[in-house]
Amino acid sequence: MENGEPFTDSKLLKDFLYVWQENMKTLDEHIDVTPGIAGGKPRIAGHRITVQNIVIWYDRMGKSADEIATEYDLDLADIYAALAYYFDHRIEIDEAIEESEIFLKSTREKARSKLDQKILENNVT
Repeated sequence: MENGEPFTDSKLLKDFLYVWQENMKTLDEHIDVTPGIAGGKPRIAGHRITVQNIVIWYDRMGKSADEIATEYDLDLADIYAALAYYFDHRIEIDEAIEESEIFLKSTREKARSKLDQKILENNVT
């Protein structure tokens, strides 16, 4: 590959592709999507921690990958695989996060705590 010559060594190319494919397999092994587990959402393999959880902790709560890995007993590779998965599926996961937030807000409004109800009753009368 000197002086801009094209890559012609087929054995080296095959070796590179093999190593690349093996590395891609290990990246894929970090994320599972299983119907009936974690609502079918993409999650860290062997855990119920979803990619969505990782994104919220990392991006919205400002936790570092090290903090998340330590707090939840995960490998750093799990965290970075989840973030890589997120960036490949950003629109879908952002929509799921938004839907969860809307559902949570709606549930909170419907099921007020007894304290909130008393406060509202006292303010109304």
